[in-house]
Amino acid sequence: MAVSSYMTDAIKIDVWSDIACPWCYIGKRNLETGLAEVAGDADAPRVEVTYHSYELSPDTPVDFEGDQTEYLVQHKGISREQALEMAARVTDVARDAGLDYHFDNLKHTNTVKAHELVHFAKEKGLQGSMKERLLSAHFVEGRHVGRIDDLVELAVEIGLDADEAREALISEKYVEAVRADEEQARAYGINGVPFFVIDGKYGISGAQPPAAFSQIARQVWAEHQGEPAAV
Repeated sequence: MAVSSYMTDAIKIDVWSDIACPWCYIGKRNLETGLAEVAGDADAPRVEVTYHSYELSPDTPVDFEGDQTEYLVQHKGISREQALEMAARVTDVARDAGLDYHFDNLKHTNTVKAHELVHFAKEKGLQGSMKERLLSAHFVEGRHVGRIDDLVELAVEIGLDADEAREALISEKYVEAVRADEEQARAYGINGVPFFVIDGKYGISGAQPPAAFSQIARQVWAEHQGEPAAV
C-alpha cells in the first residue's frame, strides 16, 4: 500500500522568481510549455507548481524615475548601448516563448507588495493566476505593480476580493512569508532567478527551453514509479 500511495504523489516544482525579472516570465512560460508536452504522455506526470518570492533589487523605489535603459545603467553598471542590446535580446527570446514584451512602457518599481499579493492569492487558491497576471501587467501591458491601488485592481481581475486584498497589503500580513521564501533561497544557495527545485532534490537554473522541463518531468515521474528513466 505504501508503494501505491507513493506512486500517486505529484512531482513538486518550487519556483523562485521575481515579478521584475524578464527571464522569470520566460522561464514560467517555458515550464508550462514543457509540462503541456508531457501531459499528452500515456502515463502523464502529475505536477504541482508553487511560486516563491525573490527580490532582485529590493532597494528599488516604488516609483522609479526613469526608463528601462536608465534602470539597467544604474543597477547593472553598464552603458546605454549595452542596456539597449540587453533589452532587445530578451525581447527576442520572450517572443520565441510567445510573450510580447514592451520595455518602452515598463514601469520599474519595488516588488515586495507584488510578492505579498502572490502569497495572499495562494491562500485563496489563485497563486498561479496572480503570478501570471502580475508578470503580464508588468512586461506586456506596462502597468504599475508596486502600488497598492494598482495591485488591488489586478487582484480583482483574477477574482479576488478587493477589500481583502487591500487589507492584506496594508497590514503587511504576508511580508513574513516573503522573507521566509527569501531565506529558503539563501539556504539553497540560490543567487539568481528563475530557479526551479524539483522534488526538493534537483535544481534547474535559468529560463531553460521547454524540452529541459519535459525531460526532467519524465525522469522524476519515472523515479516516482520506481522505474528507470528513459534516455
